Amino acid sequence: MSHRKPVRVADRHAFDAIIDARSPAEFALDHIPGAINCPVLNDEERHIVGTVYVQTGAFEARRIGGAMVAANIAQHLRDTLADRPEKWKPLVYCWRGGMRSGSMVTWLRLVGWDAQQLAGGYKSFRRHVISQIDALTPKLDLRVVCGATGSAKTRVLHALAARGAQVLDLEDFASHKGSLLGALPGVAQPSQKHFETRIATVLDAIDLSRPLYVEGESVRIGRLSLPLPLVAQMRAAPCIEVAATPEARLDYLLRDYAYLGDDRAALAEKMGVLKELQGKETVTRWQQWAHDADLPHLFAELMSLHYDPHYEKSQETHFRAWAKRQRVAASDLSDQGIEAVADAVLALPDAATASPSA
Repeated sequence: MSHRKPVRVADRHAFDAIIDARSPAEFALDHIPGAINCPVLNDEERHIVGTVYVQTGAFEARRIGGAMVAANIAQHLRDTLADRPEKWKPLVYCWRGGMRSGSMVTWLRLVGWDAQQLAGGYKSFRRHVISQIDALTPKLDLRVVCGATGSAKTRVLHALAARGAQVLDLEDFASHKGSLLGALPGVAQPSQKHFETRIATVLDAIDLSRPLYVEGESVRIGRLSLPLPLVAQMRAAPCIEVAATPEARLDYLLRDYAYLGDDRAALAEKMGVLKELQGKETVTRWQQWAHDADLPHLFAELMSLHYDPHYEKSQETHFRAWAKRQRVAASDLSDQGIEAVADAVLALPDAATASPSA
């Protein structure tokens, strides 16, 4: 490839590094996996240049912005890029593959590096993400791991991955456990775009001839939406139910959600959204247990009165193969018990190609 010609998204793996020249806020929203952020304009500078462009015109915006860009690139050359070797070959992108990445490529080439520019910038990568999800999802041999609330489905996925099985951990990508109480303390959910980027990254790497295990989810995880092609494929896929006992589930929930007792007021407030469904008297009792950090009583009733009554009907509605599901019984969801569940899942008749060692 000529170092004077922009490259395509599919060629990105041929480079030693990927540099995102956009502002930190743009980078935080979403970026090409593995990219390092070397902004040629920071967030404040980008705002200033945009304002000047609107109020004064393109020339004045370029004059002011050019000085900022030059200073920022100089700083990157002094610190972030100071230790790169002579034969280093970076790929640079900005929003559309225009002036920001073009400016950085020019300076990196002047240094002597074989820097190249991503054609179309981040927008071309975003199109790639969407097209990969659309194209690959219908080819997936999905296995949907289901189970009532507290069945340790996510932990089972982790155990399957440790055994060499292919896994798509949507809740990890969403930074959310997918339930009413699923928000992680101090952890914000990513943008919808970054969520989809992480999904597409997995799909790019999997072996389509082998099963891909995924947890049975609704169409939303917290505030994020699953891609519609993935929802459709999950709804039609074979199901594996982790049939855990209520006692095992409660014990697991008390371990997995123990942190909810650290902010009692927030937990009580979350219970308030259930008043219309469960009635004022019940929710008042739950809120009192929340204030008292009485998680055993609270979780037990949430299971028996809120989650479990609708579980079977919900699965039948959402998963067309639910009636033909395979079941793995579990009376223990300790670490050892979860390992045993994963082994049992891989021992199911249609899991013969789930992992290289299966």
